[in-house]
Amino acid sequence: MDKFDKLTGIAAPLDLINVDTDMIIPKQFLKTIKRSGLGVNLFDEMRYDDDRNEIPTFVLNKPQYRDAQIIVAGDNFGCGSSREHAPWAIKDFGISCVIAPSFADIFYNNCFKNGILPIALPQEQIDVLMKDAEKGANARMQVDLEAQTITTSDGEVFSFDVDAFKKHCLMNGLDDIGLTMEKAAAIDTFEKAAAQSRPWV
Repeated sequence: MDKFDKLTGIAAPLDLINVDTDMIIPKQFLKTIKRSGLGVNLFDEMRYDDDRNEIPTFVLNKPQYRDAQIIVAGDNFGCGSSREHAPWAIKDFGISCVIAPSFADIFYNNCFKNGILPIALPQEQIDVLMKDAEKGANARMQVDLEAQTITTSDGEVFSFDVDAFKKHCLMNGLDDIGLTMEKAAAIDTFEKAAAQSRPWV
């Protein structure tokens, strides 16, 4: 998993509440167990018409937001089913941070396990960030995980809270497997001792 420290990038304004996981990645794309390749289907039903042509009015289809690395969204982002494909699709598109007033719990935790920083802020601060994002590609936000701050293109700074353990994992690029591998030496020692004490196992 990639390390997350400081991100400076374009923020896409997605001014919608209750963006559920089926909107993020519709059910027909859940057959794969690979984390890659889902970015093209992110927000599929909002990005494409029935003939698979891009809908030009959707934010991520607009030229200024095609390289967005941040999403500023409405309340209750990631609600619905618990599919982990939702953060996979977001990350594969190139987005590493989602900022919203609130998140569904399972989606929120899945983000950290997949290299995405979800940030919950009060609505009045979201409103400021949404307006900043609406400026387009020339307005870049900075998200500093170590300092736990977001800086707008105008230099306004907002602080955010994040669990210390989740912060450690993101900053060190540790998913569940990575956390386990940190204990590899202890695991090896245990297995050798177990093999000697119970050779019949």
